[in-house]
Amino acid sequence: MARRKDMVVIPQEVQFIAEEIRSMRTRGAGRIARAAVKGLMVATNESKAKRIPKLLKDVAAAAQTLYETRPTAVSLPNGLRYFYTRLLSKADQTKNIVELREAGETIGSGFIDLSINAVKAIGQIGSRLIVEGDIIFTYCNSATAFGVLKTAYSMGKEFTVYVPETRPKYQGHITATWLDEAGIPCSIITDNAIRHLISRADKVFVGADAITANGAVVNKIGTSFVALAAHEARVDVFVAAESYKFSPATMAGELIEIEERDVSEVVSPDVLARWKHVNVRNPAFDVTPPEYIDSIITEHGIIPPQGAIAILHQEFGWYSTEQAMPWEPYLE
Repeated sequence: MARRKDMVVIPQEVQFIAEEIRSMRTRGAGRIARAAVKGLMVATNESKAKRIPKLLKDVAAAAQTLYETRPTAVSLPNGLRYFYTRLLSKADQTKNIVELREAGETIGSGFIDLSINAVKAIGQIGSRLIVEGDIIFTYCNSATAFGVLKTAYSMGKEFTVYVPETRPKYQGHITATWLDEAGIPCSIITDNAIRHLISRADKVFVGADAITANGAVVNKIGTSFVALAAHEARVDVFVAAESYKFSPATMAGELIEIEERDVSEVVSPDVLARWKHVNVRNPAFDVTPPEYIDSIITEHGIIPPQGAIAILHQEFGWYSTEQAMPWEPYLE
């Protein structure tokens, strides 16, 4: 157990989940969100609190620990916000701490089911866009985008997929493995072959780590290049994204922070040590403007990028900065 100066205890399992997210051993916006919510379920269950205010404080500390792991994947704070706001609501309704712990289990399980069902729904909806003989481009490793492809293939549609490697972490190799295991023919290509080959494609399917109020998509670095090359080649670009990947903070004019990761992912420490005048940049995400996106596939249906604000209003209401991190008052 790790102790903070205010004696709040972060369970070891929550610390483990946080490190798995931080190190990208847990990757993909949906999986990150589900893991984070699982962490809050653990924190609620393992807290030694005898009174509700102390329980809320313990869970708040866990929420903050998880929140600090990945600044760009908006599914993470949205998942944490989903859990904690509902836990607060239940705390207002009961004085029984056992009931509140049970509510935490129900809330967390509800979010995980919602997330998994959203991926399934998007797979069903998006698969209708694929026709026999299509050549598909994808990028990085998105369970949601893969769900579209796998669902279409299970319906008997024959198509092939181009999969860029997605350096520096090579998430494209994971996608290629998934496609191979599903029996879907695919070709791994280097990232610098994207523009050369994308004119052969019929459609592009990618996932998203965050979607802003104006419909811009934040995703793995290189996604904007894929979308730009597709736009130039007149190839349609579809983004598969659950509604909890839309960023409510952007309704209030806030910008999404673009995470920069350790330079050792790009250059080995030995090489870096030999360089005296070389800097290395390793941004993990980029922003694709809405004009390079044809449609966003959500569990609620297919929308144009300009429809993002409607999804945000539907899911989060009119967002205010006071709603940002509901656990913050309990950190004091």
